[in-house]
Amino acid sequence: MAQQSILGRVTQMARANINALLDAAEDPKKMLDQMVRDYTKNISEAEEAVAQTIGNLRMMEEDQREAKEAAEEWGAKAAAAAGKAKQLTAANPTEAERFQNLARIAIKRQMTFEEQVKDFAPSIAQQQEVVDKLKAGLNSMVVKLEELKTKRDELVGRA
Repeated sequence: MAQQSILGRVTQMARANINALLDAAEDPKKMLDQMVRDYTKNISEAEEAVAQTIGNLRMMEEDQREAKEAAEEWGAKAAAAAGKAKQLTAANPTEAERFQNLARIAIKRQMTFEEQVKDFAPSIAQQQEVVDKLKAGLNSMVVKLEELKTKRDELVGRA
């Protein structure tokens, strides 16, 4: 999954010890310039991943909302058919049986949509967790990028 690989890179870059890297570098300015480019590129990719993941989350939430509305609609249809069947029981038993069957069908559809609503919950929770992790990693990368830029500016100022 692209989000997982980006999340891994975001985490790795956020944990990078900039001072240790600079101490080991032959040309710290070149290394800082390259790190700034890398961070900027990875931040851009992480922003795209966050946007895509949020889009996927919103689509799942919309699908869940639609399934909930459909369940409610079929519940209302079942209640209406059952009410009509009850009205017709004494006057027209055949017609009452037909409405009872319609009520059963509507209840089955209602249950199907209610099951879909439940099935969406774990996926939505998981997707929300990924979004939160990506956002946190992205924020820490932005902080690190600013730190890199400051260190680069200090190094250039000293030289």
